[in-house]
Amino acid sequence: MTFESSLLAAAPGIRHAFFTREGGVSNGIYASLNGGLGSDDDPAHVAENRKRMADAVGVAPSHFLTLFQIHSPDVVVATEPWNAAERPRADAIVTKVPGLALGASAADCGPILFAEASARVIGSAHAGWKGALTGVLESTIAAMEKLGAERGRITAAIGPLIRQQSYEVGAEFVDRFNAADTSNARFFVPSKREGHAMFDLAGFIRARLETAGILMIDDVGVDTYSDERFFSYRRTTHRKEPDYGRHVHAIVLED
Repeated sequence: MTFESSLLAAAPGIRHAFFTREGGVSNGIYASLNGGLGSDDDPAHVAENRKRMADAVGVAPSHFLTLFQIHSPDVVVATEPWNAAERPRADAIVTKVPGLALGASAADCGPILFAEASARVIGSAHAGWKGALTGVLESTIAAMEKLGAERGRITAAIGPLIRQQSYEVGAEFVDRFNAADTSNARFFVPSKREGHAMFDLAGFIRARLETAGILMIDDVGVDTYSDERFFSYRRTTHRKEPDYGRHVHAIVLED
């Protein structure tokens, strides 16, 4: 049902979990641990699945926080629980309040969990290609600093996401990255299809973190597309299924 980052697991006073799709109650294409509030799954099943995830990180379901993600660089500071139906529109959360689980929802995009154990500041970010390109990682780090974190002490864990061998993109996608920075060309290799390339999202995320001054980075190395233990938006698209499940990976400060 869950696995961990070795670096985050060594951080005192912090719990976290990267979830697989196993251990829930949903059926069919959502089987089984679907936490997606925006999916067409039975809401009762989603609620039970999210309760199980909250239990796994040791918080009440009301304290298992997620966002209405919009592929942005925007970050919010969590000071108390919020109603899931009125969740903020952003792509990262930071806090120094114990007992609030910060969740990043994903099904191919990159969930990144952050911790600065000495300052007791944590964060989570949803980093798809657009969010990563426009600065969601840097925004998260800056917001953690405002809460007292020291950049050089932050640990970042890159969770399950679509890997380069599975992530084919068109020429216009490559052009957008090269227009932002010509050095981004190193994150692409030619595809078997003419006019296409394979994109290294994990490598791009790692490079952005390193450039931002993050010294301790862990990558769980999982490909959500090829590993059937995980939901994958792109796999669902290729199979022409009507919808897909979402993971919610989370981090929490212990009381």
